[in-house]
Amino acid sequence: MDQRTDRPLSPYRHFSRADWARLREDTPMTLTQEEVTRLRSQHDRLDMAEVEDIYLPLSRLLSMYVAATQRLYRAQQKFLGTGDAKMPYIIGVAGSVAVGKSTTARVLQALLARWPNVPRVDLVTTDGFLFPNAVLERENLMERKGFPESYDISALLRFLSDVKAGRRPVTAPIYSHLVYDVMPNHRVEVDRPDILIVEGLNVLQAGRPPRDGSAVPFVSDFFDFSVYIDADEPVLREWYVDRFLRLRGTAFSDPKSYFHRYAKLSDKEAIDTATSIWERINLVNLTDNILPTRQRAGLILKKGANHLVSDVALRRL
Repeated sequence: MDQRTDRPLSPYRHFSRADWARLREDTPMTLTQEEVTRLRSQHDRLDMAEVEDIYLPLSRLLSMYVAATQRLYRAQQKFLGTGDAKMPYIIGVAGSVAVGKSTTARVLQALLARWPNVPRVDLVTTDGFLFPNAVLERENLMERKGFPESYDISALLRFLSDVKAGRRPVTAPIYSHLVYDVMPNHRVEVDRPDILIVEGLNVLQAGRPPRDGSAVPFVSDFFDFSVYIDADEPVLREWYVDRFLRLRGTAFSDPKSYFHRYAKLSDKEAIDTATSIWERINLVNLTDNILPTRQRAGLILKKGANHLVSDVALRRL
């Protein structure tokens, strides 16, 4: 464990990669190489070593946290004399565009679902709670897509409230990255899972609370644990541009793609276009809305330019 004395007082315990990896202890590797390959996003470089060093220790920690929460639930159940079913343990995954949130969320889902008691682990992305493009266009918010005001926060809060209340089943809208819009009449069902992972850019966002105090004000108020995936801005910019270049020959080449117009760009045109989008939209969102929420996370995974986690910060209890 990092015991350096030059670090200022912090609510976090800081670990080097090697120190964090040792906390895996005897947690078994339950994913195959083929499964890891399928779980990572196209531009990520997740490999077996990253799963073993970073995500298996995190899986072990979360298994302890979930077990402790269930013990607390049983204590309250005994105190109240009730027979209510246990509520899902909700994990939030936050971070910038292109940082690897989706891969992290999928890996955690796969690992947690392999625990001996085979819990049900569901995954929902907040993209589905974006307002439809028609609404964003009407409100002149298309260039603010991914910013807090582009989400139907009331619907997202209702969804999480229903999940925590044990309502079954609960459904969430589905977003298509191909057409860059919410899909009408397409929904994913969440039916009382043991664990629910909620992944999104602004899931740790804190806004102005309701004056009358009658509603749960923030998405993160429903989280039992949260993870922030971090990387320096120049690194994120490079990853975003690299992903844009890769997408020219894959998703953008589909005539149905919202970004099909970018498929024939030259390398220079694509780099200039991606850099402009990053600076005009994603960098502003990162600086104004996403990065300021980093210190609200229970765990911060800091990535280097090689896409690998170099440092881990775990919030003290």
